[in-house]
Amino acid sequence: MTKYERASQLWPLLAMAAKNHQILTYDLVSKCTGIPRPAIGKFLEPIQSYCMKKEIPPLTSLVVSEKTGLPGDGFIGAQDVPLAHIEVFNFDWLDWGCPSVDKLS
Repeated sequence: MTKYERASQLWPLLAMAAKNHQILTYDLVSKCTGIPRPAIGKFLEPIQSYCMKKEIPPLTSLVVSEKTGLPGDGFIGAQDVPLAHIEVFNFDWLDWGCPSVDKLS
């Protein structure tokens, strides 16, 4: 499975979390998806890039470290993470839809 296929699988989890105003930890994402915790960032990157390219809120900001409450080092989608969370929560992800693997690559 490619990282873009995995990213496509992660999108609905993040979209549902946004709809429910939930922050997800890396450990929770790992338990829900079976993706090893250290590999999660690799699969979030295509989503982050897509959001930046489309100029939509940084959906990947919802995945945070258990220790810091912040996204990992690879997150570059926003300077102000609490503000990013508000923008993500207010965006209609379900109406936007899940991008295809091709659109994430």
